[in-house]
Amino acid sequence: MNVRYRVELSQAERDELTAMLGGGKHAARKLERAQILLAPDGGRCDAEIVRTVRVSLSTAGRTKRRFVEGNLERALSEEPRPGAERRLTGKEEALLVATACTKRPTAANAGR
Repeated sequence: MNVRYRVELSQAERDELTAMLGGGKHAARKLERAQILLAPDGGRCDAEIVRTVRVSLSTAGRTKRRFVEGNLERALSEEPRPGAERRLTGKEEALLVATACTKRPTAANAGR
């Protein structure tokens, strides 16, 4: 699958990505994706993106594909990951942690 996706950013999208990279708190993966999207806008090829941003070719391609097929928000955000459903609710998990972290009753206190 050697499909190349052409990223063409609007000025507003370019400004948003530049501001994101300029400061503030953002997840590292989100910043990587912002760099991936800004790089081809500057005329860089995929090999240069992989080398400068230090991501795999598939990560660069996937990010560009999600931008072209969706929008900027889709390209920057995490996709749901596959896996089993959670077995415990938040309350059940809190109860389990609290139970595990309490001291075990002694023989003297067990009958009371």
